[in-house]
Amino acid sequence: MKRSVLLLGLCLPILFTFCSSPKERIPPVNTPKPPGRMIIYQMLPRLFGNKTQVNQKYGTREVNGVGKFNDITDTALVALREMGVTHVWYTGVLEHATLSDYSSFGIPADDPAVVKGIAGSPYSIRDYYDVDPDLAVSVPDRMKEFEALVARTHAAGLKVIIDFVPNHVARAYRSDNKPEGVRDFGEDDDPTVAYRPNNNFYYLPATSFVPPRRTLPPGMQGHYTESPAKVTANNQFRPDPSVDDWFEAVKLNYGVDIQGGGAKSFDPVPDTWNKMKDVLVFWANKKVDGFRCDMAEMVPVEFWNWVIPQVKEVNPEVVFIAEIYNPDQYKDYLSQGGFDFLYDKVLLYDTLRNLVGGKGSTVAIDGIQQRLKGINHNMLHFMENHDEQRLASRFFAGDIWKGCPAMVISATIDRGPVMIYFGQEVGEPGAGDEGFSGEDGRTTIYDYWGVPEHQKWMNGGAFDGGLLSLEQKQLRMFYTDLLSLAGSNPAFTSGEYYDITAYNVSKGNITPDIHAFMRVAADEKMLVINSFNSEPKTVRFQIPPEVADAAGLDEEAVYIARDLLWREVEVGFDENMSFELLMKPYSCFIFKIK
Repeated sequence: MKRSVLLLGLCLPILFTFCSSPKERIPPVNTPKPPGRMIIYQMLPRLFGNKTQVNQKYGTREVNGVGKFNDITDTALVALREMGVTHVWYTGVLEHATLSDYSSFGIPADDPAVVKGIAGSPYSIRDYYDVDPDLAVSVPDRMKEFEALVARTHAAGLKVIIDFVPNHVARAYRSDNKPEGVRDFGEDDDPTVAYRPNNNFYYLPATSFVPPRRTLPPGMQGHYTESPAKVTANNQFRPDPSVDDWFEAVKLNYGVDIQGGGAKSFDPVPDTWNKMKDVLVFWANKKVDGFRCDMAEMVPVEFWNWVIPQVKEVNPEVVFIAEIYNPDQYKDYLSQGGFDFLYDKVLLYDTLRNLVGGKGSTVAIDGIQQRLKGINHNMLHFMENHDEQRLASRFFAGDIWKGCPAMVISATIDRGPVMIYFGQEVGEPGAGDEGFSGEDGRTTIYDYWGVPEHQKWMNGGAFDGGLLSLEQKQLRMFYTDLLSLAGSNPAFTSGEYYDITAYNVSKGNITPDIHAFMRVAADEKMLVINSFNSEPKTVRFQIPPEVADAAGLDEEAVYIARDLLWREVEVGFDENMSFELLMKPYSCFIFKIK
């Protein structure tokens, strides 16, 4: 197919830029349009607003400090919105087990033997109807302070997501804030039997719980007793779970006899189902806009099929996001379970992580897209969250720019949501031995801590980036441009996807550490190119004839492509719809074809 040759005066065919050596950025030329897809910013309020910089291992809240709901100010929220964010996932809102003593406020103290860290795991829920007292300036007014945060978030043009933890609760669960008439989990159980459909817990009769042997925080001693032992949250049917198990939490019973061959008793509706529906409706009535459902696949899909429609009767716009790791169950949890979105950790995240580490082939990415065909728009993409190691950590990319190509793919390959984790946009490396989790490249969810690079952007509560280095400001601008494009440009919010990687690899134009695809919607034609090469190389890209036709590229027209990320690169296509590009290590481009 013949194509016209571009006049040489219009193009610079081998100009380049690359993530690992940023230059002074040119400000965006256009004001971002209203976002057209979900861009999620995950934060732990306990850490997000903490200004203290002591960072003592196993430090108490008095020593290491703790962020509050009130620290998430209008200024902070507007800054997130201006970065392209549409939803804020407030992680760790619900009251959970902790070693901080709030007994003077009517909140029972927890035993160190069954608490991870000093602050405690936000996934070891102690009261589904209350918020974490750590997050309140005035503990008695903690719910009012949360409600004010919801109102501030909405006023900033953002929506609120919180965790729903359906699979397990803290070993010492007891609600002190439940509505009148609500019975606690386990309150009406028969603990003399291992399983009964209306028991909230599974039991190990004639046994006593044995906490794992481990070194407790300084000055702490454990005395926790539990008899009979309850089954540990990650399906450990033994009274003595290990320190690597979810020993601090107990498994909830949804009417499935796990030990008895998996028999299901869903009629009549199990007691746990009704209790959990009431919890979800409680928070939906607090004007929460979405739930990230922890370990959703450990709860029977039939429960989700039953409960999600009932919650959406309260708020039809509420969204449900499933943390799920079994791709074979993806379609079941969408079509039968009724979820809006699912984590895509096992497929895309793991593949991109391998590529950043110099492993695998970029050709595999289109294989993932084809495997998920029809549900791609339901997949939530990310390169960081509270469970994963920081991109900039020495355990992962080890460089604030090296992870950029993976993030570009994550943000632009599908129509579904994309998420970043607070501090990711300024290169937070998750360094330090905070306590329970140790030095692992993650930002702790178990202990009180200050997040140093994020604190530079926070700048004492000004949220203006005043303490960031020039390089960090450039990185944050990169994220702003990327998320704004991903959230508002029609090619990314509603356009079609076309892989051109396999074609170019087969032609010998590129090696399988280079990746390219197109996203097309009407006049918006985007060519996304990313590289995971560790050495500079000059490569050729060609848009296959069938993709050019599908994208509506006119064979008689003259085309150039301008990069929208760095605004320093412009290339021209020859008569074969191809061009050369010098790819420096870990380059990333979003070309707009005109």
